[in-house]
Amino acid sequence: MRFSPLVDRIGGEGAAAWEIHYRAVSDQRAGRDVIILSVGDPDFDTPAAITEATIAALKAGDTHYSDLLGLEELRAAIARRFQAKTGQPTTLDNVAVMAGAQCGLFASSLCLLAPGDEVIVPEPMYVTYEATLQAPGATIVPVPQRAENEFHLDAEDVARALTKRTRAIYFATPCNPTGAMMTRECLERIAQLAAANDLWVVSDEVYATLTFGKEHVSIAGLPGMADRAVTVGSLSKSHAMTGWRMGWIIGPKALIDHVHNLSMAMLYGLPTFLQRGAIVALEHDLAEVETMRATYQRRRDAAVARLNQVPGVKCHSPDAGMFMMLDVRGTGLRSGEFSRRLYEATGVSVLDATALGRSAEGHVRVSFVADDKSLEEACRRISGFVRGLPGAAA
Repeated sequence: MRFSPLVDRIGGEGAAAWEIHYRAVSDQRAGRDVIILSVGDPDFDTPAAITEATIAALKAGDTHYSDLLGLEELRAAIARRFQAKTGQPTTLDNVAVMAGAQCGLFASSLCLLAPGDEVIVPEPMYVTYEATLQAPGATIVPVPQRAENEFHLDAEDVARALTKRTRAIYFATPCNPTGAMMTRECLERIAQLAAANDLWVVSDEVYATLTFGKEHVSIAGLPGMADRAVTVGSLSKSHAMTGWRMGWIIGPKALIDHVHNLSMAMLYGLPTFLQRGAIVALEHDLAEVETMRATYQRRRDAAVARLNQVPGVKCHSPDAGMFMMLDVRGTGLRSGEFSRRLYEATGVSVLDATALGRSAEGHVRVSFVADDKSLEEACRRISGFVRGLPGAAA
């Protein structure tokens, strides 16, 4: 039987990068002693106030169709929080609630891109960007975020990548997989380029609240960006709600109207009782949220200090998020082989970063979503594995 050409565009290296992770999950379910550091699924419970509000709504029978773009109360709460942060006037008409940030990214790509368009994406990039941006027929034009610059973007690389076919610039700040954040100066230059070349800018800001002492800047708040910036957000990481699939996009009303039509054909709204919990998350400063952020920062510091003592590997300390990039080129192994052999020898799963972009060759992504004891044990196993390689320093 024949399939649509779409199936080729949504496969590729990005999808294959998860092979070791899926194997680790299967082995863990079978009872094997594994430590999973290959995914960004928080090890915390969703804050109790959110869960309790959701259960109350469910018991009250709040189980009917929602507005396609999300409950007005939720969209208004998202708009208020965004306006308070960016200074950009924002209303519920600028917001579409989606089934997680990934759904928001996909919806934006279908509504903004067409066959033949080029999309500039800093790499390393999150694994799903490849399929998400190729699905409507667009071509990804990667620009490097270099390891020697701690994976921070040079905006002039974006300028050099522009062509007459460039339609949009997509990026994540803070970045997954690197944890690097774009500076205000870099974003201002990208905003200039977007305005001069009539481009869309889609900013994935899922990790914006999980920062470690540095200012997070949203490009949508910069002058002239209101009509061309699309911001993707989520409660998945900040509030440990990955399974809730609660995300959104913020952008010009004309785009949100198109997303409404797409949602009618694809999503048809989210469960209303889940949205009631999301309203609590957005309208209250919950203590658990700061506890999680502080814990990730402490784990980052501990992992960086521990692994930087190991000859042959080097940590890139992230600005934010729950991941770091580990340079394994000094071990003599390619990152894919390192990931495979590490898992087979120790039961520690990390993500081979090669599929995330050429700039990530020789690196693996390590997450901080294991408890402190498990993370310390994972670092001990990684250290033992590296020190046991032929030719390794003592």
